[in-house]
Amino acid sequence: MKFLKGTAAGFAMVVGLAASAQAAELTGTLKIFSDMSNPAPRAVMEKMAADFDALHPDLTVELTVIDREAYKTQIRNFLTANAPDVANWYAANRMRPYVSAGLFEDVSDLWGEPAIADNLASTKGAMTLDGKQWGVPYTYYQWGVYYREDIYKDLGLEEPKDWEAFKANCQKILDSGKKCFTIGSKFLWTAGGWFDYLNMRTNGYDFHMALTNGEVEWTDDRVKATFANWRELIDMGAFIDNHQSYSWQEALPFMVNGDAAAYLMGNFAVAPLREAGLGEDQLDFYQFPVINPDVELAEDAPTDTFHIPSGAQNKEAAREFLRYVVSADVQTEINSGDALGQLPVNASSSVDDDEMLNQGFDMLSANSPGGIAQFFDRDAPAEMASVAMEGFQEFMVFPDNLDDILNRLEKTRQRIY
Repeated sequence: MKFLKGTAAGFAMVVGLAASAQAAELTGTLKIFSDMSNPAPRAVMEKMAADFDALHPDLTVELTVIDREAYKTQIRNFLTANAPDVANWYAANRMRPYVSAGLFEDVSDLWGEPAIADNLASTKGAMTLDGKQWGVPYTYYQWGVYYREDIYKDLGLEEPKDWEAFKANCQKILDSGKKCFTIGSKFLWTAGGWFDYLNMRTNGYDFHMALTNGEVEWTDDRVKATFANWRELIDMGAFIDNHQSYSWQEALPFMVNGDAAAYLMGNFAVAPLREAGLGEDQLDFYQFPVINPDVELAEDAPTDTFHIPSGAQNKEAAREFLRYVVSADVQTEINSGDALGQLPVNASSSVDDDEMLNQGFDMLSANSPGGIAQFFDRDAPAEMASVAMEGFQEFMVFPDNLDDILNRLEKTRQRIY
């Protein structure tokens, strides 16, 4: 898509744009490649490109939208051979192949600017490799414990703040004849969410990142401590039976029907839970509780990003676009319920009047000093993630197999890294 001056003027201008974006005199062409191919994200991307184009009379923005799955297979080729000026991708370890290959531009200078440094601080770690920043985030969403508020009230339970309260709540739920947690581990990744939280709460964000980066042995006693905490829940019978037979969606009815009281999941589960009939007085959310008080709280919040390819031709305009896309007003607009329906990464942005989104925004912006992880299958290389998540699921079903599982994961680590 190409935004010519005659057509861009027809788009609504974003109110309150960053002063630097208004002032910069940009020329030439800005080529943007995007994987935002589904209808709602595509509309967001097209509007951002058009609005930015309209801000700069001497600049022409050319937007190319590529099917998301095709984009994953094409990105290395176009970064190498015919790089755009801006490209979509993902944070943390998913950046590493392109950073290591010298295909992404170092944008640490942007992160030194107060408007970014002060407002995007919670996501800086996710954008950092080798001590430098390689892009900017534009949207993310929270993970946490979504629970049946009415069931908790009936049982006299409060949101747990620590591990002992978490387990005590679970025992009361089990005593009432319900399961503490629903989960569908058929496609493995949901078990990865449990590992992420248990490991980050047991050992901290830095340890978790070192593990997913291959720097820690899977047979390390600190990893075993994470699984020991997990086993406490398994031995209690906290999870629904036969969870390995269900997808994450197929596990939702256990919570909707009241057979399970909670779900550790991303915010994308809220819409189907509400559509299934859970009202505002039945559904609520809390941050995964403290296990080890000596580690700061870190969260899973998968983050989508913009990058400047090292082969970009118009890096001045590209940097200005990155400033624009993370500005508070733009972040508010693109993440609204009418657009992406997710969370702005700029702490000065505002969020739709949605209870879950507001809780997530507060948690990620102010209450997660320990860092933002991207989820196990993004933070670890694909093959390591696959083998590990198979092990997580096996452990949930056959916890006595732990030593064999960890030895298998350690052999895989030594081979992959």
